[in-house]
Amino acid sequence: MKFINLIKIALAAIIRNKMRSFLTMLGIVIGVAAVISMLAIGYGSNASIRETISSMGTNLINVKPASQNRGGVNQGRSASPTLFAEDVTFLKNNSTLTDAISPEMDGSGQIVYGSNNWPTTVYSGNEDYPFIKKYEIATGRIYTTKEIKTAAKVCLVGQTVIENIFSDDEDPIGKTIRFNNIPFKVIGTLKEKGDNTFGQDQDDMILAPYTTVMKRLFRQTFLRAIVISAKSEDQITETSAEISELLRLSHKLKDSEEDDFEIRTQDELISNFGSISEMMLVLLGSIAAISLVVGGIGIMNIMYVSVTERTREIGLRMAIGGKGKDILKQFLLEAMLLSVLGGVIGVVLGIVSSSIVENALGWPVLVTTKSILLSFLFCTFIGIFFGWYPARKASALNPIEALRHE
Repeated sequence: MKFINLIKIALAAIIRNKMRSFLTMLGIVIGVAAVISMLAIGYGSNASIRETISSMGTNLINVKPASQNRGGVNQGRSASPTLFAEDVTFLKNNSTLTDAISPEMDGSGQIVYGSNNWPTTVYSGNEDYPFIKKYEIATGRIYTTKEIKTAAKVCLVGQTVIENIFSDDEDPIGKTIRFNNIPFKVIGTLKEKGDNTFGQDQDDMILAPYTTVMKRLFRQTFLRAIVISAKSEDQITETSAEISELLRLSHKLKDSEEDDFEIRTQDELISNFGSISEMMLVLLGSIAAISLVVGGIGIMNIMYVSVTERTREIGLRMAIGGKGKDILKQFLLEAMLLSVLGGVIGVVLGIVSSSIVENALGWPVLVTTKSILLSFLFCTFIGIFFGWYPARKASALNPIEALRHE
């Protein structure tokens, strides 16, 4: 029997029982839509995390104190005084692979201006810090080297801070605000960056010289971190090795002693988050694929019913010369058509639902060709796998017994 005739017969059988066919396809529709949506959310989150980390600079290197144990108690990084301003100077004078180096200090507190107040975070560094961390100046200026040396009480403010402590038509430049009761003169504003993937408001901050934050706010002599911009993204590994060697020299560590600092690169962050998001992607896809299997069981069930209902038809086809392989192809093709048609509807529904999730909930989604092809291949396999046994049963019927079937 010609293939085109088999398709016509299969389509006629599906159209003849429209409601039953639709309900049979519904499991596949929901399964494919779930796979498309889940993978879109997973891929979107993965891409958004990578974009957020990359936006901070792919050549960024972070150096933080290593956590220390005292009396069997882990003190954490913040209580480890192992990085100092002298380390920054030593790195600047001896490093050949770095483009910019800055100390980093940060902490939370309350801003007060007039009758308004707002909880925020202060970040601080030297004059290279905005360049390294990708901060852009909207109005005003960055603090100078002289202001850093004298621990001047000056700062730049983010857009969220401006919106919450200043009136709409008020220019923040030149105003004096208080952060943890320390007065700061506003010398500049930062361009808006918005929320990152982790939901953190990147504009809810003030930026000040690290010396001011160390001496006047937190009264510390050691640094929370050192941030470094490598000259080339291709030399991140070499730059990290050079920094490690120089810091060991600066700290006078012996060969037998472990590092009292930790070096992290953006590539490591991307790799770590990538591994987590890929694992979540597999989990989401697997959960969604279960509904496809359930849909396949529905196809097998309805094909069994169809074989039973059409036993006399099968016997008649065999009596007039139809072969077992033709009957097998007919019912297998019918199962595949149910699965593929359900897959087409499911893909459309999956794309629409992904768009709704993105627009209504603001979640990052990314519908890829890979996920659509994967869904189609899977639902085709489901149709073949779950349609094979009923089709095989139909092809093995005895024509005489089939004709006698009531």
